[in-house]
Amino acid sequence: LPTPPARLPYVPQVPSMALLGKVTASTFALERPRCVFDGLADASDTVWLAVAFANASAAFRNPLSRADVPPYKQLLTARSYMTLETAAAEYSCSAPSPSVLRVGGDTACRDQGRQDPCNGPLPNPGPYRVKFLLMGCRGPKAETRWSEPILLRRAVSPSTIDPAPARRGSAVVVIASILASLGAVLATAVLGALGAKVWDSLCHQDLGTDAFIRRSYRTHHIPPALPQPLPPGCGCSPPGLCRSAPQPPAPC
Repeated sequence: LPTPPARLPYVPQVPSMALLGKVTASTFALERPRCVFDGLADASDTVWLAVAFANASAAFRNPLSRADVPPYKQLLTARSYMTLETAAAEYSCSAPSPSVLRVGGDTACRDQGRQDPCNGPLPNPGPYRVKFLLMGCRGPKAETRWSEPILLRRAVSPSTIDPAPARRGSAVVVIASILASLGAVLATAVLGALGAKVWDSLCHQDLGTDAFIRRSYRTHHIPPALPQPLPPGCGCSPPGLCRSAPQPPAPC
């Protein structure tokens, strides 16, 4: 019988730090298991990630060889699969590597064959459980514990989105109606006051113009000067000049 793999106390988990897209509708992030397999792994060993539906993790059986690894395309029927085959040296303490792994992030591997491990999108929210498994040429050498159930986000169907705005409470509607009425009354009062002021100004301007137009100025009437009668005994000399041009009277 093959030797049972060593049980490691490490528990895989979703990173606690803020991370964009940490859990989506088809993927989730995991902390990278650094320093977990040091002292157990050889240069030729690999580390796999086993993914199973939470209610099927207890029934998962470790494969005895790489040929027995359950593929991604059988997830819905076998309820589990293995992915993310990585050289064990990549998880050593001295290896410079990213701090997180992305499960379900490869959309181009859905139709790959059994011998090619696939990290395809997860088909539904789950929940899922995962564990890391150290594999040697003679089978499993060590394994971590199963993670806590990981529930993905649920995608919202466009048909379920209500295009109408959210209904407001009756109290909010009443308050809004009262405020609207007060605003209308205030606006009417302001416009009325402005209108009266403008009308009054226009009236004063009209009265001043009419008064100026109707006002007339009469000058004193100066009648034309009439000829004064000559004093008795005075006449024109010579008489012919009096008819042709006025001459000053001759002295008496």
